[in-house]
Amino acid sequence: MEVSFLLNGEAVQVSAHPTVTLLDWLREGRGLTGTKEGCNEGDCGACTVVVQDLDGVRAVNACILFLPQLDGKAIRTVEGIGTDGLHPVQEAMIAHHGSQCGFCTPGFIASMVAGHANGRRDHDTVLAGNLCRCTGYAPIIRAAQAAEGAKVPAWIARDAAWLATAAKATHAPHNSDELAALYAAKPDALLIAGATDIGLWVTKQLRAFDEVIFLNQCADLAEVQISEDDIRLGAMVSMARVHQVMAQYHPSYAEMIRRYGSEQVRNAATIGGNIANGSPIGDNPPALIALGARLHLRKGASRREIALEDFFLDYGRQDRAEGEFVEAVTLPKNAPDLRCYKLSKRFDQDISAVCGAFNVTIENGVVQDARVAFGGMAGTPKLAHATMAALQGQPWNMATVEAACAALTQDFTPLSDMRASAAYRMAAAQGMMRRYYAERQGTPTSVLEVAP
Repeated sequence: MEVSFLLNGEAVQVSAHPTVTLLDWLREGRGLTGTKEGCNEGDCGACTVVVQDLDGVRAVNACILFLPQLDGKAIRTVEGIGTDGLHPVQEAMIAHHGSQCGFCTPGFIASMVAGHANGRRDHDTVLAGNLCRCTGYAPIIRAAQAAEGAKVPAWIARDAAWLATAAKATHAPHNSDELAALYAAKPDALLIAGATDIGLWVTKQLRAFDEVIFLNQCADLAEVQISEDDIRLGAMVSMARVHQVMAQYHPSYAEMIRRYGSEQVRNAATIGGNIANGSPIGDNPPALIALGARLHLRKGASRREIALEDFFLDYGRQDRAEGEFVEAVTLPKNAPDLRCYKLSKRFDQDISAVCGAFNVTIENGVVQDARVAFGGMAGTPKLAHATMAALQGQPWNMATVEAACAALTQDFTPLSDMRASAAYRMAAAQGMMRRYYAERQGTPTSVLEVAP
């Protein structure tokens, strides 16, 4: 497969297998060994590089990014970041002693460069996907703060000028119509969106895929459409973009997304890929199901729309026909009663043990409508029907909430695994129900809410 992109200011054309990762190609094909291989699964950030396209500058994990996803983009590794002299974040890292052994430093630099280019000052979030075992992070954060407001290097503008004239890829569909036709002709092909999960199939499970279809050129699938009542997210909308949109309309959901993977993962992962993956511990479906989201599916010229909860049939099985793909998801624009809770062993960048989403409408002290959904409690993300029935039409008080907590045992029989025991999951889900009640009553539930 032929791929063209800009690497550290140099236009390159590469012929490679479709699932060769950028990290392997950089290190083995180009000798650019500044970009490190740590976990090889998108967790440690040692392989972070800077990618720029017409949508801007962002940090991504090179270890789970396939070369064809970079067609027509500009990439900067640590070797190319200092082209115009040391970047301000490099100078700051030196001045503030932000590196010891140095293994993780190139990845930190790349994440900081992308954050600097975008004027970011939420450094804890920007760097949550970069791990360091030497410095303890404090000097790295001080370096990021010291570089705030410094001049952006000229190579960013030069790369942007190249992007404006870059040719479109010829190996991938350019819109959903082309995708529908191609997928109908090759229904056994593997659809690759952000590759944040499929990348692990290659790097960890050592699986090989010859027949693939990359979706990253389908611009119409990356559109966000906001109407008077609804928000429609195309399947290729990145989780970073979803976070931006939800921060405006559904802040509790947005806060959960902030803990979804890392900055690098959110920059690559897509809303459609997360849904189509069908994971019982994916964080998006519970929130979207609680919102009453609708899923748009397409096969050839035919389209259909279903409630998102109906898409998940059983563990590893979804309501998707051969040659059919997720085109978009639509959710309500307004849902002031929505709260989302993610429980994981680590606060940042960890898979949920339990994820709960609550959307309960109360009028005159009585529950008028209730949608409660969980992930991590069953083989699929699903609505808690018995729990919702226990709430529906009842007075909004602690007795009703306790009855709903008891009903959770009718809805779910969770499993025990490495993340949590069955008993812990049930207790956590019931705790989330009680927390939702407390928050709706205005009672602080976090030390941050009661801090002086």
